[in-house]
Amino acid sequence: MMIGEVTVMNEWIPEQMQPGTMFVLENAGQIGEKEDPYWAVLACPSCGTLGLITRKQIAGVLPVICGSDNCSAQFFLKDDEICPRKPF
Repeated sequence: MMIGEVTVMNEWIPEQMQPGTMFVLENAGQIGEKEDPYWAVLACPSCGTLGLITRKQIAGVLPVICGSDNCSAQFFLKDDEICPRKPF
């Protein structure tokens, strides 16, 4: 089951990150590729695996794909909502 809403944490406490929880990096936009830097850490809304996401993923331009070996979740972020990616 995939969580349908993003919850933003104000403080970095990895142990408290549940599926769908996001923490915006203090140095957002300063690491990663210049055209699309890392902006936040997101707990996969399906399995809870933590992963870095970019500015374009937060804006809903690019999909987020879970990096876990056991989860194949693909979704878009649209404001506070998590929208599963539709199959081709």
